[in-house]
Amino acid sequence: MVSKINCMTITGMDVVPVVVETDIGNGLPTFDMVGLLASDIKEARQRVRTALKNSGYVIPPKKITINFAPGNLHKNGTYFDLAVAISILHSLEIVEGDLDDKLFLGELSLNGDVVKVNGALPIVLEAARRGQKQCFIPWDNLGECDFIKQIQVIGVRNLNDVVRILLGGTPEQRTAEQVEEIKGEAYDFKFIRGQQMAKKAAEIAAAGMHNLLLVGPPGTGKTVLAKSIAGIMPDLSEEEQIEISRIQSIAGVLDGRLAQERPFRSPHHTSTVSALIGGSNYPKPGEVSLANLGILYLDEFPEFSRNVIETLRQPLEEGVVRIARSSGIYQFPAAFMLVASMNPCRCGYYPDRKRCNCTERDVKKYLEKISGPILDRIDLCIHMNPVSFWELQSEEEESSEMVRERVNKALEIQRRRYRKENIRYNSQLAGEKIKKYCPLTEKEQQLMEDIYGSMELSVRGYEKIIKVARTIADLDGKEQIGSREIMKALAFKTAN
Repeated sequence: MVSKINCMTITGMDVVPVVVETDIGNGLPTFDMVGLLASDIKEARQRVRTALKNSGYVIPPKKITINFAPGNLHKNGTYFDLAVAISILHSLEIVEGDLDDKLFLGELSLNGDVVKVNGALPIVLEAARRGQKQCFIPWDNLGECDFIKQIQVIGVRNLNDVVRILLGGTPEQRTAEQVEEIKGEAYDFKFIRGQQMAKKAAEIAAAGMHNLLLVGPPGTGKTVLAKSIAGIMPDLSEEEQIEISRIQSIAGVLDGRLAQERPFRSPHHTSTVSALIGGSNYPKPGEVSLANLGILYLDEFPEFSRNVIETLRQPLEEGVVRIARSSGIYQFPAAFMLVASMNPCRCGYYPDRKRCNCTERDVKKYLEKISGPILDRIDLCIHMNPVSFWELQSEEEESSEMVRERVNKALEIQRRRYRKENIRYNSQLAGEKIKKYCPLTEKEQQLMEDIYGSMELSVRGYEKIIKVARTIADLDGKEQIGSREIMKALAFKTAN
């Protein structure tokens, strides 16, 4: 009897159905697995055989052939173990009945325990979309799938749990477990003295998901300000929570529940292209994808290799990353907000000639590490000067919570405005959408014409000024973009 068990595999961000077919017949005792499999799946033979034995099941000395269909699809990952074990038990008629409406997912340890796997959330969502009735997943993956109601998600601790439930037993119910929040060091705007222009730029960036570059000598608060932006980012919608959680689940960094905050990723400047963009034979999400709908913070921006910086061009422009491999083309979301900080020269103190010994050539060479195309994709640029003694003695500034309230109001305006479009934020406007949602009066058009000619802007630079002005107007609660908003946006654009 050929047993067929439903499972799924993940290729990039896509979830593809896979059927595990098992045939047990007479012949030399072998255990063959076919179907264009990666090495981690081929190793399942020993894991599954030992797990079945240690769970009390005897595999007869027969010819066992297992096929992973479709055969032309590359498969990798350890989440097929449970499906393989159940297919063997089904072929041996230890487990009986129709399993067509059930899906099995999980890695097996040698003692038969079902171990947590990456990618459970997107697989369960796809199973629900395809009309499956039940999905058996590792107990430790159950928390991230709690919100899914279209399918019965059953968490199991070991192989015997699965068999017991399939034979009519009752699934174990998950109690209301309190997930402890792990909070890092608190960064709040109220602790940042001075730097009013930089804080306003951060608020605008958060409200419209605009890219931001902070330039200044050491000790001016660039890093603290960048990390504080995470505290003023707008609240997540349920759709955004699921999108972020899908990526984190595939990457194995989801903490057992839906994402509660926007991601803040801060890779070191020694990071490789593969680490930032994603790579390997079977690509996984890189830092730009893990920062999707959140912040990618690149401290010491010019210290990143030129290749790494230049790979940001496409994701900054299109919001996606496409990685071509011999096994196919993988696409990952990368709609992040870039926040970068840098010194004005290698020693950090230019143009203060009392402290800076860099030559003009040294300064130029250092700044040229950031190419024109990358700078053209940055919406806001701020030069942060040293904080004076009197600014240090000033009273507490407004808190991140107060700024976040304004950001949320501006985001709500954008959601209402773009409810019929595939757009979430002002920064995503392009082409005709800019004319439609950012109309200018004759006065403002004349102002932009003068700016465009005198500054020799690119089309992208022109559009970014308009989009930043749109966000400034939203923060002020204005329907129409005026000259004041355009001049503010221009000040931020030319601050470098």
